[in-house]
Amino acid sequence: MADAEILRARFAATAGRLAELEESRRADLAERVARFVEPRGEERALDAGTGTGALAFALAPLVAEVVGVDLVPELLREARKRAGDFPTVSFVEGDVTRLPADLGEFDLSGSLRTLHHVRRPELAVAELARVTRLGGRILVVDQLAPIDPLVALELNRFERARDPSHERTLADADFRHLFEANALRLLRAEFQEEARDLERYLELAGCEGHARSRALELAPSGESYSVTIGWYLLAR
Repeated sequence: MADAEILRARFAATAGRLAELEESRRADLAERVARFVEPRGEERALDAGTGTGALAFALAPLVAEVVGVDLVPELLREARKRAGDFPTVSFVEGDVTRLPADLGEFDLSGSLRTLHHVRRPELAVAELARVTRLGGRILVVDQLAPIDPLVALELNRFERARDPSHERTLADADFRHLFEANALRLLRAEFQEEARDLERYLELAGCEGHARSRALELAPSGESYSVTIGWYLLAR
């Protein structure tokens, strides 16, 4: 299958599961986004790679309008089912590396746990920069690869075995290079340690049968492990 087909197949099968997880941690995400981004309240915001709407719903009470974009119709269906309490949020089907031409300009653009699913993340970051007005801000949140390249290679092997839509976990230095290449100025960065239960993490991706056995062979040792999530706020 082509990359887009792999992505759609993976998330079409697990959209409901992902939506339930994100709904359970919505309050925590909203609190962290409010503290880290400090929106002024009148922004028009973009959630690129919105999935089931996690970032869009976190931003909705803090800004004037949010547009969520995603490639997978099943994810957008779950997002729309949960959008009743957020009348200022709308959802559009589209590719984060080629955002729809009629989206217009945004004061605040964001991407939450999306770039590791993108084969060419430099295109996605360039699109975020393109649609953000001069003087606007960009939020990027994603898992970070370890500094040791061999450890990072092992982590990516596990992630791909667990989830065929996974492309590559980037290191902090990789993200900073992408930001510099698009003339984005880093305003602040934070690094959050996140504990993961291995069995639950496999179930979230619908990882079963031979794929599950392979993922367990490559998984970090123990029933749980910790990863680093990078939060970056940038000025356009």
